[in-house]
Amino acid sequence: LPPTDEPVVVTAVDYGFEGLPEKVKAGTTLTLVNESMVELHELVAIRLPDDETRAADELVQLPPDELAAFFPLVETVIIAPPEQAGFPVEGVGVLDEPGRYLIICAIPTGANPDEYLAAAAATEGGPPDVAGGPPHLAMGMYAEVTVEG
Repeated sequence: LPPTDEPVVVTAVDYGFEGLPEKVKAGTTLTLVNESMVELHELVAIRLPDDETRAADELVQLPPDELAAFFPLVETVIIAPPEQAGFPVEGVGVLDEPGRYLIICAIPTGANPDEYLAAAAATEGGPPDVAGGPPHLAMGMYAEVTVEG
């Protein structure tokens, strides 16, 4: 496991996360770099309840309202514009609580990055409503990370 004092640099690509370990120590900081030339990406880390046994593959297939039931458990959200480093918009990128985390990008496919960022800045709690296709997680941009104490 990487030491907790070294941030884990996660690279967002169309449509996946690279460099994201399966396990990290509690207190690990995640950072995000977006290598896409056109798509805005985000890293949303959701601490799953201890009694949740479904795999990430199953969870991302849930209807949007059922998946949204996990959104109050979001630990951190990092947004990265195309070809830029990301910045946290919720939390600070640190995974403190041991357990399983679902990592997703819920930005709509083809969304205008400037429009999305402006709408996100004006939206309280929850994703902004902007034009675009299915969320990136539907294109396979999700992962699971276990945080060990």
